[in-house]
Amino acid sequence: MNFLRTAAASPPAEDAVSSTPTLREAGRRARYWLIAGIGALLVAVVGTVLAAGGGTGGKPLEADSAAPAGARALVEVLRRQGVDVTTADTLAEARRLAGAAADPTVFFFDESGYLTDDQLSAMSALASRTVVASPDFLILQTLTPSVGFGGVSPATVSRAACTVEAAVKADKLSPGGPTLTIPADDAELTGCFPSGENAFALVGRVTADRTLTLIADGTLFSNERIGQAGHAALALNLLGADDELIWYLPTIADVPGTGSPSLGELTPGWVTPTLILLVLVALAAAVWRGRRFGPLVVENLPVTVRASETMEGRARLYARSNARLRALDALRVGAVQRLAGQVGLSRLASLDDVIAMVAAVTDRSPADVRAVLVDAVPTKDSELVGLSDRIQELERATARATTPLPPGRMDS
Repeated sequence: MNFLRTAAASPPAEDAVSSTPTLREAGRRARYWLIAGIGALLVAVVGTVLAAGGGTGGKPLEADSAAPAGARALVEVLRRQGVDVTTADTLAEARRLAGAAADPTVFFFDESGYLTDDQLSAMSALASRTVVASPDFLILQTLTPSVGFGGVSPATVSRAACTVEAAVKADKLSPGGPTLTIPADDAELTGCFPSGENAFALVGRVTADRTLTLIADGTLFSNERIGQAGHAALALNLLGADDELIWYLPTIADVPGTGSPSLGELTPGWVTPTLILLVLVALAAAVWRGRRFGPLVVENLPVTVRASETMEGRARLYARSNARLRALDALRVGAVQRLAGQVGLSRLASLDDVIAMVAAVTDRSPADVRAVLVDAVPTKDSELVGLSDRIQELERATARATTPLPPGRMDS
């Protein structure tokens, strides 16, 4: 009865309040994660829209693109002047168009570097006149090994200063932009629009049956810049010299097949940065929220708690919450189970059967037994202690009545 004494000695407190979280409290705790998830979803949607919107302009210098980087304006003017402009997306299509034309001009721009050196050599042999915009290192090494990169032009005014007819008619170009260098002793190469020592915006090479023109800055032909300086005159005279023009912009279809495309090749470009952003947001949220719980505490397990400590702890909790009836109910439940076993009833026997059998073996009235086991309600700590003593006394009386006496001994 130690824990009952402890409960009786503690001051009364208000009724205990349930600590089970309500639906509103659970929603309040999860509010941050809901807001974070919605925010991440909005960022992904906005990124998708922006990425999709940024891709509507098409490829640079695309013949039918009206975007600033496209070349639709130049192509439309060429067609009005009677030039038959046909587009090609692959080397095979460009070869077919060149074979069907009488004497075409080929305009070539490979921004992504799809063609190999062998394909570049085949491209340069398609027509007698070829114009290459923004050549990269592989193009220069394959078609004109002696031509190199000259950096950005520092000139404020870029005049033709050469005998190439198209450059002379253009007269001047916009200042700045990339340049190409040529050796001074190469008679086949001609530089136009000079900038610095042996650096030019246009380089031409004329052989017995081929004319190759390299434009260092292909953006001169774009919709955004075609109307500046002499860009239009240069483009029209270079590309409109013949009645047929093949506008060849290589695509990935020109890349030699090496098997099925990977998942990365099939995935749109905006997916990777969006996933990275979402991962970073999730990690930042985890670090931010995780710090609020403090450092981890190491606890050795298993922990063994003595029964007396558990009993005393429960007694203190009952005393603190002023739960006299709950403490008495715990005693009564255990007493009823023990009494049922003492009088030969099963643990599943009803309370009325237990009361009736205990009253019969102890010669007490069922009302008295029921008062001890069920009906009596303590209003003070002293009454709780008294009822606990009565329960113990009832158990001892039942045990004496149901325990057989040893041989040769008579009950007094």
